[in-house]
Amino acid sequence: MTGLRTATGADVPAVVALVQQAYRGEASRAGWTTEADLLDGQRTDAAAVTALLGAPGSVVLLLEDDGRLLACCHVEARPAADGGTTGYVGMVAVDPARQGAGTGRALLAAAQAHARDALGATRLEMTVIAQRAELISWYERRGWRRTGERRPFPYGDERFGRPRRDDLEFVVLAHADG
Repeated sequence: MTGLRTATGADVPAVVALVQQAYRGEASRAGWTTEADLLDGQRTDAAAVTALLGAPGSVVLLLEDDGRLLACCHVEARPAADGGTTGYVGMVAVDPARQGAGTGRALLAAAQAHARDALGATRLEMTVIAQRAELISWYERRGWRRTGERRPFPYGDERFGRPRRDDLEFVVLAHADG
């Protein structure tokens, strides 16, 4: 049976492993969300995931099947310019063997619902590496839209990996209903 739950400290190693497997290295090439051609190194680490779990208004959601971690994502409440709350969705990762089977779609819907219902978000936002056109299109088919805003990639901070090119940046997406 597949279920959704909030991660705890005991889940940190499994979350780090899943995120790495989904985005980096040869294992990530089994799915379509790989960043292996853009970045080497880690996508996250135990300290970063632990910090997400300990931050106010921040959760890591897990989608499991009979205790096996299939997907995860981070959802966080951030102050919005209008005084409301922005629900930031990030670190969306799906086991490469489960990509294309609706797992990511189910996780994203749960993250959006959590941001609205539990965090009171009036806006939903995420950032995606601009060069990830296929992934951006996938989000757009699920109601996310480009805002026109771009943010710099954190070059020199190996917590986010080692870039294989010098033109990386993030595009900001907002959900049409948020």
